[in-house]
Amino acid sequence: MIGPPHTDPPRRRLVVVGSGMAATRLVEELVARRAPERMDITVLGDEDAPPYNRILLSAVLEGTHRPEALTLRAPEWYAGHGIDLRLGARVLGIDRARRDVMLVDGTLVEYDALVLATGSIPSLPPIRGLVRMDGSLHEAVHAFRSLADCARLVAALPDSRRAVVVGGGLLGLQVARALGTRGIATEVVEGGEHLLHRQLSAPAAGILGRDLKRLGVAVYTGARAVRLVDGPRGPALRLDNGCTLDTDLVVLAAGGRPATALARGAGLEVRRGIVVDHRLASVTDPAVHALGDCAETVSPDGQGRSPGFVSPAWEQAAVLAAILTTPVGEDTPTYDGARIVARLRATDLDVAVLGDATAEIAAGGEVVELANPLSGSHRRLVVRDGRIVAATLVGDLSRVGLITQHFDRRTVLGPAEPGRLLMPERTGAGDDSAVALLPDDAEVCACAGVTAGRIRACSSLEQIRDTTRATTGCGGCAGTVRQLLGSGADHAVLVTKGV
Repeated sequence: MIGPPHTDPPRRRLVVVGSGMAATRLVEELVARRAPERMDITVLGDEDAPPYNRILLSAVLEGTHRPEALTLRAPEWYAGHGIDLRLGARVLGIDRARRDVMLVDGTLVEYDALVLATGSIPSLPPIRGLVRMDGSLHEAVHAFRSLADCARLVAALPDSRRAVVVGGGLLGLQVARALGTRGIATEVVEGGEHLLHRQLSAPAAGILGRDLKRLGVAVYTGARAVRLVDGPRGPALRLDNGCTLDTDLVVLAAGGRPATALARGAGLEVRRGIVVDHRLASVTDPAVHALGDCAETVSPDGQGRSPGFVSPAWEQAAVLAAILTTPVGEDTPTYDGARIVARLRATDLDVAVLGDATAEIAAGGEVVELANPLSGSHRRLVVRDGRIVAATLVGDLSRVGLITQHFDRRTVLGPAEPGRLLMPERTGAGDDSAVALLPDDAEVCACAGVTAGRIRACSSLEQIRDTTRATTGCGGCAGTVRQLLGSGADHAVLVTKGV
C-alpha cells in the first residue's frame, strides 16, 4: 500500500517591524541560529537607508565618519541569508485577528510571529514658536534622530555660526561637542539642575561642565527654553531665567518616548512602552513580541522599565532569538531586567555609566568615591552586599573594563577592593602612566558583551566588527579594540594615559 505523500511542515512566518539597532541585532542572532533555514523572515524598515548605527550619528555630524560607515548590514547581507528586507516600508496598522500587517501602500504581510522594534520618537519640548501655523518646524529647528535629520543639519552648517542644543543628556552633549568641533559657537540648555542629571551626581556633572567650557561649549542648567522668536539679528531662544540666546540653529535633543502608535492601534497593552513579559511577548497577545526602546518590562514591584540604551536592547535581542527558534515544549531563556551600560561618545569627553546609581543608593547601596577636580576626573562606585551594583566614571576610564567585569559577574569584593578599583594602576615609581593589563575574559565592548580574548582572536578591524559587533554600538570601545588588535599575543593594552 502506498501511503500519503510526505510533505514538509509549513514554514513559520516571522515579521519584524523596524530596522534599527535592536532589530538588526535580532536578525543577526537569528542568522547565527540558522533560523532562515526553518522560517521566512521579513524585516520592514520605514527609512530608505539600510540599517545603521544611530548612536554614531554625532560622528557624522562631527565629520569623523562618513554616513555609509554607519551601515550595520547591507541589503546584500540580508538577501544572502534569505531574509526579505523591505526599506521605505511604513506600516499603517496591525490586524491581530487576521495576523497580518498593512503597509501604507496597501500591501499585506502575513505573520505567525510578529516583533515590534519601532524604537522611540523624539520629544517635542513645549517651546512656543518651534512649530509654525502650518504645522511645520521653524526652519532653524532641527531634530536629531535619523540619518536624514543628520544630513539636513550638516547641510545647514556652512551658513551657521551659532547653535543652541536643547537637552543636556547623552545625545545633547554628543551633538554639542560635534558642533563645537565644526567651529559652531554652541550653547546647551538643560532643564535639570545639572548635566546628565539621570546618570551623574552633581560633583561629577560639575567636572563634565568644566570640560565642556574648556572646549568652548557654554552650558545653562536649571533653565528651560520657553519661546523661539525671530529677532532683528535672526532667531533667538528665550529661557525662563530671563536669558535670550541668539542662534542660527536650534537642535532638539531633549529625549524621546517609545514609539507605540502601532501597538495602541492593535489593542495591545501600552503604558509608557509596549508591556511585555519575561519572554518579551506582549501581555495581550503572545504572538506579538517587542524589544528595544519601544518595549516596557515590568519588575516584581510593578515598576515599568524601557531600555533607552543599546546594551539592554542587544541583550533582549539574544534572548528573543533563542525564544523564537526553540521548539515548543523546550526550555527557553527569559529576560529579567535591563543591564544598563552607557558611554558618552564625544571627542575629548569621557563618561561611562553602569547601572542605576540613584535607585541603588535608595535601596541601601554604599558609595565609594574618588574625585580630582584639578585633573578633571570623578569616579564613583555603589556597592551593596560587597558587590558593585552601579558606577559612574568621568574623565578617567582606565579601569572601566575591570569595573564592568565585576559589575557583570556580581563579584563579591573585600572591604578595601572598591577603593583600589578607583585608583589608576602604576607601572613603576614616578611613572604617571595608568596601564591596565586586560585578561582574555575582561569585557571590552559593553554593548555587545565582547571580551578581550575574542578581540585578540581576530586579525582585522573588519573581522572584529563582522563576527563580534564590537565598536558598532556606542563606539566607546574603539580605541581599546584597536590597541588590542595591535597587541597580538602580548595580552596587554594601554587603555589610557594620565589621571
